[in-house]
Amino acid sequence: MADFRIDPDGDAVLEARGAWTLDNFARLQPRLDQATPPTRPLPGVDLSGLSLLDSAGALLIARVLHRHRLDMAAVAGANEAQRALLAAALATLDQPVAHPRPPHWTDLFAHAGSATLELVAQVRRLLGFVGEVLMAVPTVLFRPRRWRPVSVVHHIEQTGVDALPIVALLSFMVGAVITFLGAVVLRDFGASVFAVELVSFSFLREFGVLLAAILLAGRTASAFTAQIGAMKAREEIDAIRTLGMDPIEVLVLPRLLALLIVVPLLSFVAMASGILGGLVICALSLEITPAMFLARFQDTFELRHFAVGIAKAPVFAVVIGLIGCLEGFKVEGSAESVGQRTTSSVVQSIFLVILLDAVFALVFQELGL
Repeated sequence: MADFRIDPDGDAVLEARGAWTLDNFARLQPRLDQATPPTRPLPGVDLSGLSLLDSAGALLIARVLHRHRLDMAAVAGANEAQRALLAAALATLDQPVAHPRPPHWTDLFAHAGSATLELVAQVRRLLGFVGEVLMAVPTVLFRPRRWRPVSVVHHIEQTGVDALPIVALLSFMVGAVITFLGAVVLRDFGASVFAVELVSFSFLREFGVLLAAILLAGRTASAFTAQIGAMKAREEIDAIRTLGMDPIEVLVLPRLLALLIVVPLLSFVAMASGILGGLVICALSLEITPAMFLARFQDTFELRHFAVGIAKAPVFAVVIGLIGCLEGFKVEGSAESVGQRTTSSVVQSIFLVILLDAVFALVFQELGL
């Protein structure tokens, strides 16, 4: 049982007794503050009656000493360990407390500057990583023994075959929704038949490749970051370097090559699925039979729309692969860092895919394609 006593008839020394531990901290603190106000002189503290003393109990006694401007010379009856613990607690109270500065509206400029510097640093890291990959390509390209077809096939299966159902289903549903909403507007003008051009034009030029790229940015870029980040946390990348191999050649190039094969194929599947969704809605809601839809699609189809859409797929594949691998190499060895880099790779990949798609749209528009 922890307790204390101040004898008013004696020299008013605080006599601590029992176990001054964390379990008794909440009970002792208010009583001690009330019994030892700064206005009441306290010449010293007697710890001879203590049975236990931990850091919480030492903090209580140190507060009493600090409140009455006493030092360790005023402590009596303590053994060596208790004196050391009490001195450490007293030293922490003597340190000045740093109070955070209240927020100010000018902090917005500081945050904007920090974000700009971080963006510049990220661009520099990405350009440096692109340079490393470009330097590794000719080294592997002209040495067939260093090709890794098994790894490439594995990543094609992981990033392409496994993602095929969700890409096809999502594109089918988006195609159906676009056709239905477009038909509602076109019906007021008696031009429902132009819903065929609407869905084919939108999916061949934009939505097919964009949906496939966004899905892969969320699914594949995060997988690349998690895989490489976990290898770095387990020091497997250091082991690869120790064996005399280049991590770029072993880990990055097979993934990039797999994406260069997969993204155009998935984009084609997304185009076909979206147009198929439009065909189903036309047959069910617009009284346009599948034969009429296909005949109209054949009459209005232009190869340049397909070429414009599919030409963007390799660029999106390189961006997704580079960011996913780069963020994996930036993992700092903890599970928390793996999670942070995985989230960062998904955000960056989707942002750059949409940004590049907008740039491509403006460029092709200016070129008249």
